[in-house]
Amino acid sequence: MATNLVNVESVGKVYGTRALLDGVSLGVNEGDRIGVVGRNGDGKTTLIRILAKLEPADDGRVTHAGDLRLGVLTQHDSLDPAATIRHEVIGDLADHEWAGNAKIRDVLTGLFGGLDLSGFPQGLDTVIGPLSGGERRRIALAQLLIAEPDLIVLDEPTNHLDVEGISWLAGHLRARRSGLVVVTHDRWFLDQVCTRMWDVQRGAVHEYEGGYSDYVFARAERERIAASEEAKRQNLMRKELAWLRRGAPARTSKPRFRIEAANALIEDVPPPRDNTELMKFANSRLGKTVFDLEDVTVTAGPKVLLKHLTWQLGPGDRIGLVGVNGAGKTSLLRALAEAARSEGEQQPAGGRVVVGKTVRLAYLSQEVAELDRKLRVLEAVEQIRQRVDLGKGREMTASQLCEKFGFTKEKQWTPVGDLSGGERRRLQILRLLMDEPNVLFLDEPTNDLDIETLTQLEDLLDGWPGSLVVISHDRYFIERTTDRVLALLGDATLRMLPRGVDEYLERRQRALAAAAPAAAAPAKQKTGEQAARQRSAADQRAAKKELQRIERRLDRISSQESELHARIAEHATDFAKVAELDTQLRELTGERDELETRWLELADDA
Repeated sequence: MATNLVNVESVGKVYGTRALLDGVSLGVNEGDRIGVVGRNGDGKTTLIRILAKLEPADDGRVTHAGDLRLGVLTQHDSLDPAATIRHEVIGDLADHEWAGNAKIRDVLTGLFGGLDLSGFPQGLDTVIGPLSGGERRRIALAQLLIAEPDLIVLDEPTNHLDVEGISWLAGHLRARRSGLVVVTHDRWFLDQVCTRMWDVQRGAVHEYEGGYSDYVFARAERERIAASEEAKRQNLMRKELAWLRRGAPARTSKPRFRIEAANALIEDVPPPRDNTELMKFANSRLGKTVFDLEDVTVTAGPKVLLKHLTWQLGPGDRIGLVGVNGAGKTSLLRALAEAARSEGEQQPAGGRVVVGKTVRLAYLSQEVAELDRKLRVLEAVEQIRQRVDLGKGREMTASQLCEKFGFTKEKQWTPVGDLSGGERRRLQILRLLMDEPNVLFLDEPTNDLDIETLTQLEDLLDGWPGSLVVISHDRYFIERTTDRVLALLGDATLRMLPRGVDEYLERRQRALAAAAPAAAAPAKQKTGEQAARQRSAADQRAAKKELQRIERRLDRISSQESELHARIAEHATDFAKVAELDTQLRELTGERDELETRWLELADDA
């Protein structure tokens, strides 16, 4: 029987006149992996802070197991700004101790791309104080994962991680035995990691079995039976349900309700997008030319990010752009935006960009545009225009579009200065769409948006007739809103990926595996150089041979581990099979630890 880690009994929490939580009772057991979802402001973060005893409840009580080791990642870290990364993450362990620990190596490689932490000026010895919020957050996450707590509580852990980092974190958390409670808007991550969902709504918490896809199915069924939600929201849920059911094998592991009822919900729902119709309308708005790039070079200071790039963005194209950090995704969009603003007169460092005569570009950057803080929300939107044409005869007033994005009638009269970061992000997207663009560049549009708002944005983009380029670490959003995926892999080229993000991760994994021998675990500092010089040539040759043998075996173990992780994910609901595969994985891990320790011992001899 699973050990109970945390009990929440009849908990209530009130802010001002609003009850965020009202009589909530929940439990977390050993091995539970729970995802927490809900609209911004409905109490997700408050719930997990009360659960972790970081904040007191007004009513009820929270009980922890007596010997519970709890690890919490909050929105604001408690790292010592005067300390180094080494001190906060690794502590007092000597180099040979942490470098010989497979778990520490896995965390450092997964979160920072390598053991040398090449993205930081002094590697592990970088002082934390001057670092950005995103860098500090990754350090805090690494510190937490290395500490091996019994229960991990994470608030938006995927923020500031790229697609690779999120994929690694999902695999890492799946393989752990510790309990997990996570708040995130990353729906792909929830599907990969979670076995239960908590939906925080109007002071209550509804529990569902399974990951995000199972939650969508179950919630749609519950709402169909209860008939408690307004038609607008129900239609949104039905559209997402239809997309999930028609996708790669239903994107769900084991629905725990009547599949017949779910199918009945979507039998009359059309596909999310009529691509043929949208393409016709996009051609009528844009003509044949949108952006044509001929032998283009894109630079950032002295660094060449892209060279000899010939590519065409056509009318109605919906492109997802992924790539390693610093490869030039944002720089490419900026170069195209500058060419559009100057009507083709301002060109990149090399080559030529041809911009269509009818292009009306809207560019959502990662920086939130500053607005007059005294303006009301509705006034800020109506500054652009009073009504917007959404295509195919659809038209909305500024107020109607505000409501679609979660700004109720009352909220529309809130001053911009009083909005949260997520609300300002929503307002920024609204203002862009009100300008009736026919080309949209979205750079990390999902930042600070809750799942319900993301669903509404996706619904709006479904019927939007124009060309779209999306940069995002949110795999679900990319797959949901785009038709093709292109990648920048750090080699100054742009590649099309027929199999999307999965193919990108496979290519990156192969590239890292090829580079692994050159970036092997750091050898111990050389001592006794005089004695080393006196070693016989025969001993050195023998050490080199054994090192090569160990490296070949480590490569094979790495491949076998990847296969086992894939098989564990495939048989996630077959506990006997998972246990068998887990035993094999542990045996491989033990062998790898021994080999890597021996590798370190031989490094000086080679």
